[in-house]
Amino acid sequence: MRILLVEDDPELADSLARALKNGGWTVDVLHDGVAADLALRSEDYALAILDVGLPRQDGFEVLRKSRERGQTLAVLMLTARGEVADRVRGLNLGADDYLAKPFELSELEARVNALLRRSLMGGERQQQCGALIYDLNDRRFSLSGEPLALPSREHAVLENLIARPGRLMSKEQLAGKVFGLDQDASPEAIEIYISRLRRKLDGSGVRIVTFRGLGYLLEAPA
Repeated sequence: MRILLVEDDPELADSLARALKNGGWTVDVLHDGVAADLALRSEDYALAILDVGLPRQDGFEVLRKSRERGQTLAVLMLTARGEVADRVRGLNLGADDYLAKPFELSELEARVNALLRRSLMGGERQQQCGALIYDLNDRRFSLSGEPLALPSREHAVLENLIARPGRLMSKEQLAGKVFGLDQDASPEAIEIYISRLRRKLDGSGVRIVTFRGLGYLLEAPA
C-alpha cells in the first residue's frame, strides 16, 4: 500500500517516513500543498497524511480539492493547533482522522492501520482468500496456517490483490500502488513479482489468474 506524507518540517517528515517505511509501507514525502495536490491528481494512494500548516496551499485546501474530485482515499490530518474549530473544519471537509502534535510514532502507526483497515477491508482485521490470510494489524500473511514471509515488493503486490479478492487489477494499477515517486514504476516488473508469488502459492489452492490485456485477480476454490 502507498502513503502520501505531506509535512513542511523536513526533520519531522524524515522521521515519520522512516517509521512508516520500516512498517512496510511505500511512502512518498512532499513538503508543500501545491505539490501534494498535483501528486493526488496523478498518483494512486491508499492514504494521505496532511499537515494543516503547509506552505503555498494549506492542508485544508488540499483536502477540499481532493474530495471535490471524488477521491475516497483515507486522510489523516496533522496539526500543531489543537483547537476544536480546526478539528471540526477538517472533519467537515472529509478528513477521516486528526492527530495533534506532538504525538508518539506508535500512535500514528496505530491510526494509519485503523484507517486502512476501515477503508480497504471494511473494518475487518483480517482478509482471507482460501488458505491465504492477511492480518492488517501486523501486516503479515499466513498460508495454510504457516507464516508466509515475502520480500517487500511481492508483499505489496499480494497485499493489493487480497484487498480486492475476485476483482481485476491491471499491471498499471498494481505498479501505481507498489512503486513510489522516486522509483521506476515499471508495469513489466509486476509480471516478475506475480510469477514469484504464483510459485509460493502453488499447491495451496489460492491462484493469481491472468486475464490477458486486462490484469490479474486473486481467487481460491469455493
